Amino acid sequence: MFNHKFVKKLPKNPFGTKPMATADEYLLLYNELISKNESPQLLEFEKKYQYNIPLDWFYPLVLQTNVVIKKSALNCSHGRYLYTLLSHYISCYSSQDITILETGTARGFSSVCMAKALKDQNTNGRILSIDCIAHNSPIYWNCIADKYGPMSRYQLLAQWRDLCNSIIYLTGWTNDVLNSLSLNRINFAFLDAQHDFDSILVEFDFVSKRQISGDIVFFDDVTESAFPGVCDAVRYINSLGSYTVTYLDSDPSRGYAIAIKN
Repeated sequence: MFNHKFVKKLPKNPFGTKPMATADEYLLLYNELISKNESPQLLEFEKKYQYNIPLDWFYPLVLQTNVVIKKSALNCSHGRYLYTLLSHYISCYSSQDITILETGTARGFSSVCMAKALKDQNTNGRILSIDCIAHNSPIYWNCIADKYGPMSRYQLLAQWRDLCNSIIYLTGWTNDVLNSLSLNRINFAFLDAQHDFDSILVEFDFVSKRQISGDIVFFDDVTESAFPGVCDAVRYINSLGSYTVTYLDSDPSRGYAIAIKN
């Protein structure tokens, strides 16, 4: 596993210097999350593309990495969308050399879901995942694992270490890291770093120059009420005509968009 660092005043304790909640409080949030009715659009999406992430595998990852204290409603649908979409992409193109770019690693939830798709499809691929939080620095993560004290992301994801072997964790601000990468092709991208119009377009421009017909960009937080800059950027990208954009609504507070290169 690799951890390349690009130094530029990175945050040391982005979630604070002590746990934000007790383990019981995180567990209560988790039970509320998984008890919600599943999005009809998500179920239809999985049915259409014929790939479903195993839920007995998925839910422990959700509890460890995606149940947090936040103002907006919790949602884990993007993990399922990513798994289904990437699995379908691999099946269509029969490629054994997949390069995936993710901006915004956070606790590692989405990258591990994509790594699971690579493994289940018996595909040799790599996921380059960028975040301003260093992979090996012990911190509190605003998650249930905080009951054990500060830990690194490497430790946080110990249960899924076999999958993490296909993930290259890149530490730094997104634009700085992108400028340091030498990539000829990006088959699939998940953009979830800085949520403003200009940043999204910079990331998209980097990806789109390295994609061919059928390659995919998945946008998180396409939610007008919370992230209008993301929505404006996706609308602008759609207007360019080089990608076909499909919007996905998980719930009123969380939307996504898929862009497939024409």
